[in-house]
Amino acid sequence: MTAEGRPGAESPVGIDELLERVREGLDRVEADAAHEAARAGAALLVDIRYTALRERDGLIPGALVVERNELEWRLDPQGSHRAPEATSHGLRVVIVCNEGYASSLAAASLRQLGLHRATDLVGGFQAWRAAGLPVATQTSGQSSGRASGRTS
Repeated sequence: MTAEGRPGAESPVGIDELLERVREGLDRVEADAAHEAARAGAALLVDIRYTALRERDGLIPGALVVERNELEWRLDPQGSHRAPEATSHGLRVVIVCNEGYASSLAAASLRQLGLHRATDLVGGFQAWRAAGLPVATQTSGQSSGRASGRTS
């Protein structure tokens, strides 16, 4: 029996422990490495931040913008709602959230779909911006697709 009295059920874990477990299976990348991989065409950057954060802070030029609640549907290479960029299970995907927490969980979810090279950006968009890497202003009405706009 478990602590909750259900036979065979696992004991609950807190979010900090879950995050630690998930990150053990990821080859997380720093901002400069993610930038170089994207420039070289070796990785697809996927921004999962919600609209208000993108409007406030800007976008990573060339990143695919997919809100978190659509991520698995848009990146499943076998899915009927996949993005054109979701070409194979071997695609290297780097998930970007605001600070690098939700992105770890999202990358783990993509790995469960078979995207075995999915990972995330350490420190998220805030680390990208702090590293002085390119940031574009979000254009009005842009909610998904490739990030474009004025670069600063």
